Amino acid sequence: MSDMPDAPKGPIARLLAAPPDSVGKTLFIAVALCLFCSMVVSVAAVSLRPVQETNRLLDKQRNILQVAGRYEPGMNIPEAFASFEPRIVDLESGTFTDQFDPASFDDAAAAADPELSIALTDDPAGIGRRANYRTIYLVKDDNGDLDKVILPIQGYGLWSTLYGFIALEENGNDIYGLQFYQHGETPGLGAEVDNPRWIALWSGKKLRGDEGEGSLKITVAKGVPSPDMADFHIDALAGATLTSVGVDNLVRYWMGEDGFAPFLENLRNGGV
Repeated sequence: MSDMPDAPKGPIARLLAAPPDSVGKTLFIAVALCLFCSMVVSVAAVSLRPVQETNRLLDKQRNILQVAGRYEPGMNIPEAFASFEPRIVDLESGTFTDQFDPASFDDAAAAADPELSIALTDDPAGIGRRANYRTIYLVKDDNGDLDKVILPIQGYGLWSTLYGFIALEENGNDIYGLQFYQHGETPGLGAEVDNPRWIALWSGKKLRGDEGEGSLKITVAKGVPSPDMADFHIDALAGATLTSVGVDNLVRYWMGEDGFAPFLENLRNGGV
């Protein structure tokens, strides 16, 4: 037998030769497993991003179809949505603008861009910044005449920002429907903004008087309204006072002078 001492082992050889329950081998396996799992998650997130974006777009289109009363289960959503006409509205002037392509305009990105938005000091809806331009959707009837207009709305409730749409009749004053597609309100309480029975309360209500003139009257509140306010009153959600206040604030903001009121006035007067 040789009297020569064993050659020194490298770090990998020493690690492999160590007992299975040694501290070094345990830490190595834990770190290696974490790195492997993080790589799998990263690859999955990147590869699935296009699918997520597609699903997000389909969900948004489905909600627009629903609020317009054009959705049927099992329908081809992109095909049905193709009949809707997206337009970009300049909120200050209340007119359409061709400055942006409606197919690619990003409302959220515009709201975060200081050149395309304004910081709000009076901010009842709790949105922080308001984009100067918003994408709306026109719904035409079989004769090509305007049937409904779909407006995006958003604002803070109790725990989250609620994102949704409000559908108005062609007169820009009568509400056809309201729908939220994203929020984080309390299940069973504030999340009842999704309840079809509560959503149905909005249909047939008015923003302003019969001619769409005068001050904004639509209100979300508890209690029985006076007879002259019945057309403008939505009963608040039971047990969800702050969410109801948030919905009231966001609807009144977006339908008010700082939101879509100039556009709706132009719409009623035939100016758009």
